[in-house]
Amino acid sequence: MAQFVLSLHSAPTDHDCVQRLVKFAHSCLAKQHTIAAVFLYQAGVYHVSNHLELASDELPIKSLWQSLHNENIPLLLCVTAAEKRGIEINETTIFTVAGLAEFAMLASEADKWVQFK
Repeated sequence: MAQFVLSLHSAPTDHDCVQRLVKFAHSCLAKQHTIAAVFLYQAGVYHVSNHLELASDELPIKSLWQSLHNENIPLLLCVTAAEKRGIEINETTIFTVAGLAEFAMLASEADKWVQFK
């Protein structure tokens, strides 16, 4: 079975992108593949924002992230991208702060790296 690393580069307003990532991750797990990590980078770091308030009829982004966390998939937040965008890195709930070096190491050890932009 293959090991994947996923990265998300788009903001929470791009519902299609985050839905594709979550569906892809669940499909991988259903086929006995592993997900080494999901790395939030560029505008993707806004998914962690405590100021993210969505209407009840919008995509429940926080519950999608929780579903991946419940599958024991490490959810990583790029510290540099987050700090540049004013994201509070001390309050990341289910996300772990990481650097590009950690992401690069995970990607180099994985069979596949899939970007969602």
